Amino acid sequence: MNGKTLWYLADPMCSWCWGFAPVIEAIRQNYRDQLNVELVLGGLRPGTKMPMGSVQREEILHHWQAVQRRTGQPFRFEGAMPEGFIYDTEPASRAVVAISTINPETTFPFFKAIQSAFYVEQADVTKPDVLALLAVSVGVDAQHFLQIFESDAAKNQTLAHFHKARQWGIHAFPTVIVQNATGYTLLASGYCSLEQLRPQLDTWLET
Repeated sequence: MNGKTLWYLADPMCSWCWGFAPVIEAIRQNYRDQLNVELVLGGLRPGTKMPMGSVQREEILHHWQAVQRRTGQPFRFEGAMPEGFIYDTEPASRAVVAISTINPETTFPFFKAIQSAFYVEQADVTKPDVLALLAVSVGVDAQHFLQIFESDAAKNQTLAHFHKARQWGIHAFPTVIVQNATGYTLLASGYCSLEQLRPQLDTWLET
């Protein structure tokens, strides 16, 4: 590895990040010998306490439909975010932090598992027991996961992820930042296709 890093700022409950999932996976696979790819949990709506209202639900579903049209990613709309659902993205983000602590190799697969569970299977990924089952799906013991998930260390590390994104001035996801010896470069803010992103990434790698 040549010391070049791609920072992927995302939230597991961000619909455009779900749309971007095939793009970041292709980058991870195709550039694995040229780049170190790191995930930063951006914090889309952490700490939300109020149940979602019907107007907000319709607005969010409108975004989901736009993501599906543009990216082709699967969604299940009917019955999504049922009455009383609290759209708090902190637990899902903390779950990713916990998994990365237990086995860093499963970080991206677990992130994608949360996305798929939420958008396709309509699982409530704000619930620890749901997240523990997803941890099992990537080979992590449920009790071990929950122990780390509930720890102060995981909570603090999750807040550190959110803080890092804010320090960089990032409030929209997905965002791609690349880093080399000369510093940081914003490569993409918001969704873009692999065809759009690849030429920019290749040009940057050549510098």
